Amino acid sequence: MRVLITGSNGQLGSELVARYTARGDAVFGFDLPDIDITDPASVAAAFEIAKPEVVINCAAWTAVDAAEENEEGAHLVNGVGAEVLARACAASDAWMVQISTDYVFSGDATLPYREESAPNPRSAYGRTKLEGEIAMRDELKGRYYIVRTAWLYGMNGSNFVKTMMRLEKEHETVRVVDDQFGQPTFAADLAMQIMALVDAHPPSGIFHATNSGSVSWHGFTQEIFRLIGADPDRVIAVTSEEFIRPAPRPAYSVLSHGAWEKVGLSPMRDWREAIADAVAQGISPN
Repeated sequence: MRVLITGSNGQLGSELVARYTARGDAVFGFDLPDIDITDPASVAAAFEIAKPEVVINCAAWTAVDAAEENEEGAHLVNGVGAEVLARACAASDAWMVQISTDYVFSGDATLPYREESAPNPRSAYGRTKLEGEIAMRDELKGRYYIVRTAWLYGMNGSNFVKTMMRLEKEHETVRVVDDQFGQPTFAADLAMQIMALVDAHPPSGIFHATNSGSVSWHGFTQEIFRLIGADPDRVIAVTSEEFIRPAPRPAYSVLSHGAWEKVGLSPMRDWREAIADAVAQGISPN
């Protein structure tokens, strides 16, 4: 299989490149400055090299707070970039996997969001990621997968897990919000899930790809501390009101996984197993 991966230096992109390469596929990883997904000429050049059957778009503006101050910049990457890639896929009969986010929902639910739940983003990041979903779907009309994920961490790059590990070494206690609930998701698990989806090749659709179960940021941090041999009681629970940020954070962004079973695939494993594996593999602060 010929696979083009944008955002190939990121947490998810690097995992996909490594795993497709190990499997023996013809994988082409592109990231800035070698590709600008907002520039049709740059994308065309990458397509000429890769001649992809599948494009997995991991490139994104993910700075949630900065998007509030520069929504046009986020729109350019998350919305226009997805549209440019989708047009290139349409012209070359390639399928596209668009990585999206729990932020397309309002985050005030009491039950897990289903794949068919109506989006209602409350942040610039969420709005621009939804724009990317819509643009790709409109361009490709049946040769796409939208894969929504959340709370991503991996062995590469910066993420919440590495930050908490660093803070554990630097501070006696760490204050973490206990009123925001979601699903910590290991980038290695997500990469394997995406590969399984592409291999199975079901009809187009939306898939929620997060590790199973749910937890608050506080509970997640306590588990990280426990796994690295630190006292979980050093993690102090606080409310979101103590950490006011430019972009509103979802209070509840748990995603359901019903679409996987409909296409004969299993949802991802429990988040506790995943973080235990990440620690065992040596995840550590940069």
